[in-house]
Amino acid sequence: MGAAEHRRRLVSLAYPVYFELLAGVTAGIINMAWVARLGGGAVAAVAVATNVENLLLGVILVAGSGTTVLVARARGAEDSAAIRSAVRGGWVLWALVTPLVAIGGYLCREPLAHLVLGGSGGSGSSSSDSLPLATAYFSIALPGIAVFFATNVVDGILKGAGDTRTPMKLAILANGVILGLDPLFILRFDLGVRGAAIATVLGRTVALMCGFVVLHRNGVLRQAAQAAPNRAGSLSADARRTAETGLPMSADFVARMVGALALVAIVARIGVSEVAAYGIATKAMYVATMAFYAIRQAASIRTAQLLGAGRDERRAIGRQVLLLAGSLGLTALLTLLAAAPWIMWAFGSEGEVAAAGALYLRCLGPYLTLLACFIALGGVFEGSGGSPALARITACGVALQLALAYSLSGSGLPGICLAMALAMALQCAAIARMYRRTEHPTATDCDDSGVRISVTEPDSPSPDNRFA
Repeated sequence: MGAAEHRRRLVSLAYPVYFELLAGVTAGIINMAWVARLGGGAVAAVAVATNVENLLLGVILVAGSGTTVLVARARGAEDSAAIRSAVRGGWVLWALVTPLVAIGGYLCREPLAHLVLGGSGGSGSSSSDSLPLATAYFSIALPGIAVFFATNVVDGILKGAGDTRTPMKLAILANGVILGLDPLFILRFDLGVRGAAIATVLGRTVALMCGFVVLHRNGVLRQAAQAAPNRAGSLSADARRTAETGLPMSADFVARMVGALALVAIVARIGVSEVAAYGIATKAMYVATMAFYAIRQAASIRTAQLLGAGRDERRAIGRQVLLLAGSLGLTALLTLLAAAPWIMWAFGSEGEVAAAGALYLRCLGPYLTLLACFIALGGVFEGSGGSPALARITACGVALQLALAYSLSGSGLPGICLAMALAMALQCAAIARMYRRTEHPTATDCDDSGVRISVTEPDSPSPDNRFA
């Protein structure tokens, strides 16, 4: 298969994922915009609650990401029974994980609010006011996490079936409903932060219902449901296979989230203006980093599907991924060099914060270019069973980044950027070594999900390539 075809397919899969990811960020911004009318305490409560929800996303990624890879692999192999098995495994994991998080989170909502806000007293009245508000938000949002988790599984199934546009449309639909309901529940019905949580859950529920309709109508999934005989395998085996596939991807995400939170504490050693600048710049970077993750998902889907068909084209896909991601990374670098002050101004910063943020953004370019290549190329390994090694590289890289950042924090935000770039350069070296090994694969390999990968003749799909 030609390079142009790989590139076309990657772009076709990636751009809807990009807008879906941005839509997820936008949902939090919509809530914050309306809650801001209630005062600083409400803003703080919703902000920390949103961060907790982002961290919990790593839990359900075990089901969502694992299902995506397994469905894509089964689709490439044209194995209807394996598609059904992958779908069942995702829903079994959802049924196991969701009650623990939703019910347990609701029962522990007050201690959780204390934890994320730093105690009952805090450092002032703002922290004290935020505690009951955060608890109120959690009382709605944590039970409603069941909807959020189910939507993630639906998205994973659709993406594995090759449909990345519907998850994008569902995310935009959810945002539209939230945008309409926020003022109604927050201000009109005077429900405050509870209103923001209710609007968010309802918006996601509407999107989830539409997602179920699309699942029922999806041609690939319907054909699998009609053609596959009753499978003798147990539900536990399906769930275990999905968990083994998705757990390393979840660990990778959680490691990066924890590292980002820890880095804030290191930046705080430099000064208040630097912390504010770092926070604003990080949000601005979502525009670029979401594109890197979109390419990663596209590469994962494409790689898994072709391997399922008995075609090992990891190196060809990897070259196109590096071309796309490298171009995006260099574009981000040049944009930051030229427009850093205007970016900070667009996010409402001024004075010392704006100056510190502009300096940080201009120093961040090399890191972003390396990050783009690492994140995007990681999709090839996620789709081919190499995600455990990828997760280990990420965990070591995050630990190294934090150590270097602590050591170089005396140089201010440029020192933080240097630490990030050095740690990412080593991660890129590690993944490049993994990538070079794909040049001479063994005749028959087996990935972590138990799928046999035949690589003897890339252009001749093996009829025996099925889920073990």
